[in-house]
Amino acid sequence: MFVLFLTMLERLGIIVTVALIMTRLPFFRHMIERNEISRKQQYYAILFFGAFGIIGTYSGITFDSTSLQFDRWAYALGNEEAIANSRVIGIIIAGLLGGYKVGIGAGLLAGIHRYSLGGFTALSCGISAILAGILSGFFYRKKARLNLSTALFVGALAETIQMLVILLISRPYNQALQLVEAIGLPMIVANGVGSAIFLLIIRNVLNEEEKIGALQAQKALRLAEQTLSYLRNGLTLKTADVVCRIILKEVDALAISVTNQERILAHVGMADNHHKANQKIQTTLTKQVLENGKLTIAKQEDIQCQEKNCPLGAAVIAPLKIRDETIGTLKFYFQSEKDISYLVIELIRGLSSLLSNQLEIAEAEQAKQLANEAEIKALQAQISPHFLFNSLNIIVSLIRTNPDLARKLLLSLSQFFRKNLTGTTTKWTTLEEELAHVRAYLSIEEARFVDKLSVEYDVDHQALSQRVPTLTLQPIVENAIKHGIKDLDKNCLIKISVRHKGTSIFVTIEDNGKGIELSRLNSLVKSIVESKQGTGFGLYNVNRRLLLMLGEESTLRISSKLNQGTAVSFKVK
Repeated sequence: MFVLFLTMLERLGIIVTVALIMTRLPFFRHMIERNEISRKQQYYAILFFGAFGIIGTYSGITFDSTSLQFDRWAYALGNEEAIANSRVIGIIIAGLLGGYKVGIGAGLLAGIHRYSLGGFTALSCGISAILAGILSGFFYRKKARLNLSTALFVGALAETIQMLVILLISRPYNQALQLVEAIGLPMIVANGVGSAIFLLIIRNVLNEEEKIGALQAQKALRLAEQTLSYLRNGLTLKTADVVCRIILKEVDALAISVTNQERILAHVGMADNHHKANQKIQTTLTKQVLENGKLTIAKQEDIQCQEKNCPLGAAVIAPLKIRDETIGTLKFYFQSEKDISYLVIELIRGLSSLLSNQLEIAEAEQAKQLANEAEIKALQAQISPHFLFNSLNIIVSLIRTNPDLARKLLLSLSQFFRKNLTGTTTKWTTLEEELAHVRAYLSIEEARFVDKLSVEYDVDHQALSQRVPTLTLQPIVENAIKHGIKDLDKNCLIKISVRHKGTSIFVTIEDNGKGIELSRLNSLVKSIVESKQGTGFGLYNVNRRLLLMLGEESTLRISSKLNQGTAVSFKVK
């Protein structure tokens, strides 16, 4: 019995080999991770575990119940012979990892095969194989982590059931009893231990891969963190060189290179005497990566180096992308293709993705900065320094002669500036707030023009709750004063109308100024025009925001006649 036990443990080397092979199969990885597998993958699992059970049968030890002798390998059996084997291990693992369907399927394959070999235990062993699949399926727990003690217990229990089935079915009974007494305990222990060892090997292999993958991920994140401050400035000769030097310190590569769409931005490491920055891209594979955006591996002949003794024998070329557009490449050079492992490729893939994200963030930050600068410039265009200085001069001159009016104008100026500042942080306001802003502005202008300017309001108060883009009315009114009535000596008129017409509200600002030439009229709201008195930004800015926020129907409409005045209007619903 002891010799049999040792011999069966010796055969567990086959289990180790099969376990290592299985860790490379995608469907088995899904099973061990307790993920759902497809029907096609279930069929693969049944075939594979069934084959594993068959191997366990062939690697078993033949036992002659008459002579009580063991033979090393099992090929064909006589009527008096049986097999001490590890067939049940494959079936048990199939059921524990895949459930009833996989367990019973593997049991059927291994059981039918065992029955075909013959022997007085053929039927009982065939039935036992199917029962082992049912038993292991009973212990299957979806999403739950399978522990070694469960595998040990189920493996031993399945073999115990097989011994009982042999006693119940196999005849003659005396031979069956002699067989169970000779091989029962060694098989129960060996197959229980074998099931646990199989699971242990698989777990260890996968855990080691996970640890290595985690270390690679940590390395990629560390490199991304170190390069972030440099890539915020975009992809340039300087930033690319710094990034390559940082990466080369952390990875086992001969050289690192970064390109844009046309040129090599940096090459750090071996062969830097002839692979130099600012050279045009020569490698055909690099150009292909720029076109298709897919990582690729280059052999020595693919590198296309003109230097005969170049030490760079292989490369991994990964794309650098911004919003799915490939804007450059990240290249890792090695001595040969043998140095490029799966983990190295995954590290490069992850690193290129992280660097691409950093470049995209850098571009977004630059765009935001430009937008902020444009917003400030627009605000400055709306608050002319000349207007501020003129307003302060008027207030200063009125402090002694008319302090009440000076105080009123100072409050109006304060209200005007407050509205301009809040306009940069809010998108929407009401017509009522817009009119208050215009009144504050015009009260200052009326004081500046003395008795030269008059303002008329024709306002439907029920329309004042209508929402409009902020800072819409004041730039139009300011444009009327600056360019419409500024050259009039007297009787300057600004008329502001807010009226309901059907389901729409029409807002109109009219002046009785000099009017606008027809050639200039068509371009006022379509582009930024040159202006000696301002920036040419006011009406264009207002029209652009009306278009984007309210639609085409709400854009500015301008009518004008020379020396008869101008009317600027828009409608909202």
